[in-house]
Amino acid sequence: MWVLVLFDLPTETKKERKVAADFRKKIMADGFTRFQFSIYLRHCPSKENALVHIKRVKSLLPEVGKIGIMCITDKQFGDMEIFYGRKPGNKNSGPQQLELF
Repeated sequence: MWVLVLFDLPTETKKERKVAADFRKKIMADGFTRFQFSIYLRHCPSKENALVHIKRVKSLLPEVGKIGIMCITDKQFGDMEIFYGRKPGNKNSGPQQLELF
């Protein structure tokens, strides 16, 4: 299962930029990696584990801005088509980390 965090945070003032940067750093410290500029994702071995990380993200939410959290299955993630301009990108073969069950 994949957890995606999508956000649009204000960055007009120095304080707003710091809040946005802190949010990004904190979710990255929880294992999320950047997929696009304001989209971060994390692989979770189970729904229960995904709920733990979703709860952590919710505890980090800034006071302003728009944040979305979405879960998708490995199959849905694998079916995603990624393009760089008109050229198809490399298909992601799955998570880069070893998971022990």
